[in-house]
Amino acid sequence: MTTPEHVDVILVGAGLSGIGAAHRLQEQCPGKTYTILEARDAVGGTWDLFRYPGIRSDSDMFTLSFPFRPWTNDRSIAHGADIRTYIEDAADELGIRERIRFGHRVESASWSSDDARWTVTSAVDGRQVVQTASFLYLCSGYYSYDSGFTPDFPGLETYQGTVVHPQAWPEDLDYAGKRVVVIGSGATAVTLIPSMADDVDHITMLQRSPTYITTLPAEDKLAQRLRRVLPPGLAHRVIRRKNAIVSIGFYLFCRRFPTLARKALLARAKKQLPEGTDMADFTPRYDPWDQRLCVVPDGDLFRSIRRGQASIVTDTIAGFTPSGIALDSGAHLDADIVVTATGLQVVALGQIALEVDGRSIDPHELYVYKGLMFSGIPNFAWCVGYTNASWTLRADLSSQYVCRLVNLLDAKGVDYGMPDPRGASGQPRPILDLTSGYVTRVADLLPQQGAAAPWTIRQNWLLDSRDMRRTDLEEAMVFGRAKAPVGV
Repeated sequence: MTTPEHVDVILVGAGLSGIGAAHRLQEQCPGKTYTILEARDAVGGTWDLFRYPGIRSDSDMFTLSFPFRPWTNDRSIAHGADIRTYIEDAADELGIRERIRFGHRVESASWSSDDARWTVTSAVDGRQVVQTASFLYLCSGYYSYDSGFTPDFPGLETYQGTVVHPQAWPEDLDYAGKRVVVIGSGATAVTLIPSMADDVDHITMLQRSPTYITTLPAEDKLAQRLRRVLPPGLAHRVIRRKNAIVSIGFYLFCRRFPTLARKALLARAKKQLPEGTDMADFTPRYDPWDQRLCVVPDGDLFRSIRRGQASIVTDTIAGFTPSGIALDSGAHLDADIVVTATGLQVVALGQIALEVDGRSIDPHELYVYKGLMFSGIPNFAWCVGYTNASWTLRADLSSQYVCRLVNLLDAKGVDYGMPDPRGASGQPRPILDLTSGYVTRVADLLPQQGAAAPWTIRQNWLLDSRDMRRTDLEEAMVFGRAKAPVGV
């Protein structure tokens, strides 16, 4: 029997998080070996998977990019292809690509305290490949790459047009001169509308309820000026901190003064819409940041509406017909193409079947620890970004924490560490603090958080970036050695 390949750390996922984590391992744990297991055949993660028209970042690239590799493109709200190229170039320049095992879809991972290692099983070209590692770090995000979420629409089988989901956009889809309806009001929908508007006959965003939409400049003029007078690395750090402070400050303003924030957001939208627009189509029923805000660079969505190329309808679907969609109001939307921008399918822990010492793990029974580890699971972390700010801000903090913990295990002469299996006390709360449908649909599947540190996942990069450097790595932790586990 062949002995499985063993490395110190297995990373799962070769997107922004995985490439960033690999760099931090090389930088902060230079003696450690690692492998990245990537289910697909390319670097880039989200930015390689999604290929729908106009795919772009909904965070500024100075905070979404790596802190150690400056973003040099002029666009702050960047095109998906540019982000993909940025990640690919980082993987190549940092010597990471050679550590990636493409086509490895991780199916299960089993921890043995006797051996102090993970046994990781991947599906590769119809066969199973087994590898082992001392530490397992999931950098694959929290949504399924297999398919997005599509509701069960009545009468869909009768529709004679084309139905597509943005997560599986056909390369050969011809929408020139067509009537298009986009179902949804989130970031994907507000991206698709202006990107397709110049080519279609007309495009309609059909929403069950409105979303807050705000405008940001596609190019950051202050950033461009700073880059002309400061060294690239320093300019990047200054712009990154400035943008993080602005976005977090606005989030806190929205949460503390929701009525004022609502008025400000709606007033700003109204200024960019045609005279006489019914603002009911732009007025959500919830407070700002109960769900993510949608960003439109340079107000491109509003421009398409002003030009008459696009429209927004707020209604619910009675059912599909052969020629389009019948609405509960009695209206009908004719459509040659329907795009179901109805959200992501959120999954827990990469849909990997986890075992610890032969015991199957139910993710919902776990408590998150310091935003990345989990009660009772040794040498394991899950990289989850912020819901109110750029993903990479938290991802990089998490990766640096993992590196510090790996080094601590060596310093203590132990083989593993895990958060207290008892987890938090008191009433648990959902791990993601949004009321968006894609989150609430799976709240009973995801891990939970407690009411107080260290059993929480805080949504504040400014506080986290300070505390993560000072945090006690041994707080509420249990450490052990292979074959002779001991509590410390």
